[in-house]
Amino acid sequence: MDRIRELINDIKTYGNENNVPIMSEDTINTIINIINENNIESILEIGTAIAYSTICFANNNRVKNITSIERDDNRYLLAANNVKLSNLSNIKLIHDAAENINIKDKFDLVIIDAAKSQNLKFFNKFKENLNSNGIIIIDNLSFHGYVGKSSEIKSRNLRQMVRKIEKFIDFLNNNQEFVVTYIEVGDRLGVCKRKNI
Repeated sequence: MDRIRELINDIKTYGNENNVPIMSEDTINTIINIINENNIESILEIGTAIAYSTICFANNNRVKNITSIERDDNRYLLAANNVKLSNLSNIKLIHDAAENINIKDKFDLVIIDAAKSQNLKFFNKFKENLNSNGIIIIDNLSFHGYVGKSSEIKSRNLRQMVRKIEKFIDFLNNNQEFVVTYIEVGDRLGVCKRKNI
């Protein structure tokens, strides 16, 4: 097994053993397929966690640069160490809350995988960083199967969170700017491509 694949496996094991929310392997593979099919060279990732997905995507020869944002101090430190171990030179990590970041660069792909209650805010903010044919991917739109069942949820905090995701999905379904496709992989992906007007 090559060194980087071994590192990716180690990060995945750490994430699973320490309850760090990392993308499922089938979600990673689905996004890698999207990267390859759409000639994605630049990625902006909202939510690094411990850089599992970041390193998986950066390890694709097609990807020239990936910028990833993480607000949590401990996760950022773990992510920075994992990126250092990877020896990949096409990763830039930013340690801050995504809502505080103003990035001028344009990207072929924006991946939103951060605080689920902030999906709409992040979508509207970071769509401005998309190239004209760029794609936005949002992860966890099923939210462990709760989405669509918010009225049955007893916990007030969880119910509010799920309702925000449900409202965000309504927004995606009714927006005039993007065509949205849902992929039933992992915890459900939304793939948004600009309409050709």
